Amino acid sequence: MKRFVSSFALLALMTASLASAQAVTEIGGEKIVTLSRTAVSTTKPEFTGVTVLPGRGMELLYVTANFPGKGEVQVLASPDPATAKNMLDQQDTALGDLGYRLGAALLVPYPNRIRGKLSADGKTLTTDWEGHVLTLPANSVGKLPGAERHAMHGLILKAKAEDLRITSMPGGEQVTGVIHAGNFGGHWLSKTDLVVTITLTAQAVDASIVAHNVGFEAEPIALGWHPYFNLPSGDRSQVRVHIPASNVAQVDGYDNVFPTGKLLPVAGTRYDLRAPGGVPLGSNFFDDNWSNLAWKGEGVTVQVIDPAAHYGVSVEGLSPEIKTLQMYAPPDKKFVAIEDQFNFADPFGKEWNGMDTGMVTLKPGQSTRWLVRLHVFVP
Repeated sequence: MKRFVSSFALLALMTASLASAQAVTEIGGEKIVTLSRTAVSTTKPEFTGVTVLPGRGMELLYVTANFPGKGEVQVLASPDPATAKNMLDQQDTALGDLGYRLGAALLVPYPNRIRGKLSADGKTLTTDWEGHVLTLPANSVGKLPGAERHAMHGLILKAKAEDLRITSMPGGEQVTGVIHAGNFGGHWLSKTDLVVTITLTAQAVDASIVAHNVGFEAEPIALGWHPYFNLPSGDRSQVRVHIPASNVAQVDGYDNVFPTGKLLPVAGTRYDLRAPGGVPLGSNFFDDNWSNLAWKGEGVTVQVIDPAAHYGVSVEGLSPEIKTLQMYAPPDKKFVAIEDQFNFADPFGKEWNGMDTGMVTLKPGQSTRWLVRLHVFVP
């Protein structure tokens, strides 16, 4: 019990430091947007705030929730505002790769990895979609000798949102921003507008992306995000995760993490996280992609439960186009990344032998939507 109280006390101090860091008003050259509400329940946890970065592709930097008797908790794992600003404004790469190292970055037009033919200078790679050649930044590489450079996590990590609209609603607030992505800096086909909406209420935080093809040719699109969920107790080994999925994609190892094209059954393996109430992470490392998802009603729900903190967060995917769930969970970190996404990794790769890999084809004038909803609860 002492550890539990101390952990929440630490989180309360973190929250207080956020409130005092008023000097950080801009990140990515745009003003930070904060949605907030006052908790009213004395018995149930409620969301109280969301911090959004319009200068960094509408990334969610913080989500806070109040747990009666315990105080405010950070739902996402992010450093304090000054450190976050230094990371994103001073230390980051030209493509914004540190954006998916904190908070919850939005990933468009492709989450996860894409392989291809590397250019002579090692800066770009080419891949093929329906006879069209796509040239993408080769912005990621493993740590082992001979690791293959590849494209990773989309092209809006440094995009700026325009036409911001903040509105009050019963019990909460909402912000909407438009990213006129065009052809994503010359790396993609056609032209795309993205409408991002973040909604805060007591019971839920919704994150929505609508992609519109406003150009004159068809294009492939996949949407997703990369949220780091905080583990309030700090004891990662006893954290339980529930993923309702029957298959996991085989990979070549945890350095490249490239799919082999085989989907393996999870039954009888450490990847079987279907048990009600979840399965303890223990000391297991995960950077894997689950599929054949079990939908209940209109959603597919992942749960991250921290028993030592009497804390839980559910991640509810509400778009039928969400075909896979990526989980990144290193044993030495106090977070779990749960990534709802349309696609399998390397979606244009020949290893899939023509399988539908989750990329949505948008013809001119067509749109697709990604929607995920967060809830917090006492398990």
